[in-house]
Amino acid sequence: MPTVMSSTRKVLFVFTSTNKTLTGKDTGWYLPEAAHPYYVLSPHFDVDFAAPKGPNPPVDPSSTELFKDDLRFLDDRTVRSKLANAKKLSDVEADDYAAIFYVGGHGPVIDLPVDPINVKLASDFYRAGKVVAAVCHGPAALVNVVDASGKSIFAGRHATAFSNAEEEQVGKVKDVPFLVEDKIKSLGGIYEAAEPWQPKVVVSGDLITGQNPASAQGIGEAILKNLQK
Repeated sequence: MPTVMSSTRKVLFVFTSTNKTLTGKDTGWYLPEAAHPYYVLSPHFDVDFAAPKGPNPPVDPSSTELFKDDLRFLDDRTVRSKLANAKKLSDVEADDYAAIFYVGGHGPVIDLPVDPINVKLASDFYRAGKVVAAVCHGPAALVNVVDASGKSIFAGRHATAFSNAEEEQVGKVKDVPFLVEDKIKSLGGIYEAAEPWQPKVVVSGDLITGQNPASAQGIGEAILKNLQK
């Protein structure tokens, strides 16, 4: 692999900058949903981190309690540097990357859908025929993203995300401005889901989505497979 990475060898991970839900509960990005894809992709691609506000995007504390095996991600010296030096979305260009990937957590439902810089960035990736991927609540970041004709990138496409049933089971329906499953359907997406907490990854052209934390490894593998075609 060359020392200087070309755009075809780089992947952008996007994190939320939000640390509170609508009801004031602690939130952020969800640990395994960054850790699992990172360790699938980082041996093959240079991975950059970005968030609306840049450095030190907040991790959801509940995810560090529930997924202690993934704490190695936060202890990884390279990862710690990437988090501490995460780029602001306003400083990122789609031309520099082969793919964009949205890490889940309840935070991304709050800040990323209404961030015009994020919407333009993801639209630029999609219109350039690059991979646009998201897991769990991450697809919420894409609900205002449109193709070159101005149509939602979910319209007529198969996709998944955290299900209504899963949101009800964790008791956080009121913590987010919308349910991601409902939103995808309202945009004309063909929503698919596995049983709650079971892995599910949907590949629809350059749009790749995963349902929940159990899908994080699988979405990393699907992104890798697409980029190695």
